Amino acid sequence: MVDRRVRVVDSHTEGEPTRLVIEGGPSLGSGPLAERRARFQREFDDFRRFAILEPRGHSAVVGALLCEPVDPDCVAGLIFFNNEGYLGMCGHASIGAAVTLAHLGRIAPGSHRIETPVGVVGVELVDRNLACVDNVPSRRHLANVEIEVEDVGRVRGDVAWGGNWFFLTEDAGGEIAFDNIDALTRRAEAIKRALAAAQVTGDDGAPIDHVEFFGRPSRRDADSRNFVLCPGGAYDRSPCGTGTSAKLACLAVEGELAPGASWRQESVIGSLFSACYRLDAQGRVIPTISGRAYVTAEATLVRDADDPFADGLMG
Repeated sequence: MVDRRVRVVDSHTEGEPTRLVIEGGPSLGSGPLAERRARFQREFDDFRRFAILEPRGHSAVVGALLCEPVDPDCVAGLIFFNNEGYLGMCGHASIGAAVTLAHLGRIAPGSHRIETPVGVVGVELVDRNLACVDNVPSRRHLANVEIEVEDVGRVRGDVAWGGNWFFLTEDAGGEIAFDNIDALTRRAEAIKRALAAAQVTGDDGAPIDHVEFFGRPSRRDADSRNFVLCPGGAYDRSPCGTGTSAKLACLAVEGELAPGASWRQESVIGSLFSACYRLDAQGRVIPTISGRAYVTAEATLVRDADDPFADGLMG
């Protein structure tokens, strides 16, 4: 017996998938998106699992629930979720959502504002595939943190906020390349466990749920190549919008990248984000992340109440 139908549009941003829920999502009421995200997590986590986990999705899919914004100047509100839980901000999914909304005829090329649980972001839709996101203020929280990692040894890096919490390090222990993903994943997972054991956190004890390695690029037009381990154990196919924002914050505080200067971040699969930053009136780093997204599917997800895996296989 069918008890739910949900309309979604899938896209990928520089290789990383987004599933935008446009009809049939949970009713979260009104109020700030942070409060609605908390209600989503508290009362409707079965929907998260249903929408993106196997057999309808897979571990790399990031979901975005389209919501009515509080601010009437915003074209949409977005609540982001993945195979493990909920995200504050997601750069690639914001780009994907903007391109999807244009695909649906809901926005046109130009400047727009989108609400997220951690603040309002600006989106410039350049054309049908290219979008630029002005992210939330980003900053380095801790510098040159050293931790002892089991079976790895000493690792040093920075803790920074780019809409999510990151540990950024050049201690990848090997080449940042597609054929080295399994080894990079194991090392990043070990670092994440070590950070938790050493009680290295973000603000107010917030867990560091992303680990980001940096190394030499393979593309001649890139400044750096990264590997990002996301919450839930999946790696980011894109160069990671919030991770690139965290990197810009670290470069800015070290004086290694000037406001307005370009930083081109390559992903582990070879895709590219172009980035820069400006300083706001309070001197905070405001990153701009640019990338391309492509719509890949329009679908209706069906939940059959008799299906033993109706709410997903894991998570």
